[in-house]
Amino acid sequence: MGRRLAERWVSLLVLPGALYLAVATAAVALGHTHPFDLPVLADRITTWAGHSVVTTGGGQVVLLVAVLAGAAATGLAAQALGSLLERLWLAADWPDWPRPARRLAARHTARRRRAWAAAARTWHRRRAGDIQALARGNPADPTARRAAERAMTRIALEEPARPTWSGDRLNAAAVRIERDQGLDLATAWPHLWLVLPEETRSEIVTARQTLTRATTLAAWSLLYLPLTVRWWPAALLACVLALTTRTRTRAAIDAYALLLEAATRLHARDLAARLGLDTAAAPLAPETADALTRYLTPTLPPPPDRSNG
Repeated sequence: MGRRLAERWVSLLVLPGALYLAVATAAVALGHTHPFDLPVLADRITTWAGHSVVTTGGGQVVLLVAVLAGAAATGLAAQALGSLLERLWLAADWPDWPRPARRLAARHTARRRRAWAAAARTWHRRRAGDIQALARGNPADPTARRAAERAMTRIALEEPARPTWSGDRLNAAAVRIERDQGLDLATAWPHLWLVLPEETRSEIVTARQTLTRATTLAAWSLLYLPLTVRWWPAALLACVLALTTRTRTRAAIDAYALLLEAATRLHARDLAARLGLDTAAAPLAPETADALTRYLTPTLPPPPDRSNG
C-alpha cells in the first residue's frame, strides 16, 4: 500500500509539478527575446549550477528537497484549483452562489432553457413526422431527425436546470431515474452504493477519478497563464491544455453519468429487497420506488420547544 501511495504521489503531484517548474525555469531564463534559444537556456542553467552553494553536497540535497517540495506544492495547488473548477462546472449549488454570480448563472440557464426548448420542439416535430411516415408505409429519411436530436443534446439531454452542460448532464441522470422509476437518486444513492457489487463500484470510482484528472488538467492550464508574462510560448501550452480539458471533461462527465444511471436501474431492486420492500415486479414498480424514497428520506427535525425560544 505504501508503494502504491508513493507511486500516486509521484505521478499525480511531483511529475506534473516538476514539469511546471521546468517551464517556469525556461521562462525566467529565456524571456520574450529568446523564447526558443536552447544554447542560452543551457548557458543559464550551467551558470546557476556552478554556484558555490549548489556544488556542495549539502547544497545539492537542499536543492533536491526544494524542487520536490515545490513540485508537490504546485501539484496540490492544481488539485485544489481543479476541485474549485469542478464545482463551478457541475454548478449543483448555483442558487446559493453570491448574488452577482447567481444572477449571471440564472440568466445563462434561462438562455440555455429557451434554446433547448426550441431545439426539442423541432426534434419532436421531426420525430412525429417520421412516425407518421412509417405508419403509412413510406419510411422517411432519418437525417433531419437525427440532426435535430444532435442539436438538442448539444445543449442538454434534458431541460436545462443548471448553467453548464456538464452540470445538466449529471442532473439528467437524476431526472430520468425519477421520471422512469419515481426514485429520487440523490436520496437513494448513498444507500445504493453500499449494496453495489465490487466490480460496479470499481467502474464508478474509475470514472470519477477520470473526471477529477480532467478538471485538474484544466487547473494546470490556468496555472500556466501567469508564465506568459515572462515567456509567451507558455500561452501555447495553456491553450493546448484548455482544449484537451474540454474534450476530456465532457467525455468523463458523460461516462460518469451513464454509470450512475445504469447502476441505479440495475440495482435499485436489490436495495429494495435488502430493506424488505415488495420487489416482485420487474422493473422496480412505481409504488416500491415511492416507498423506497420515503423510507430513505430522513425525517425533518421537530419544531423547537416554545419554552426554549
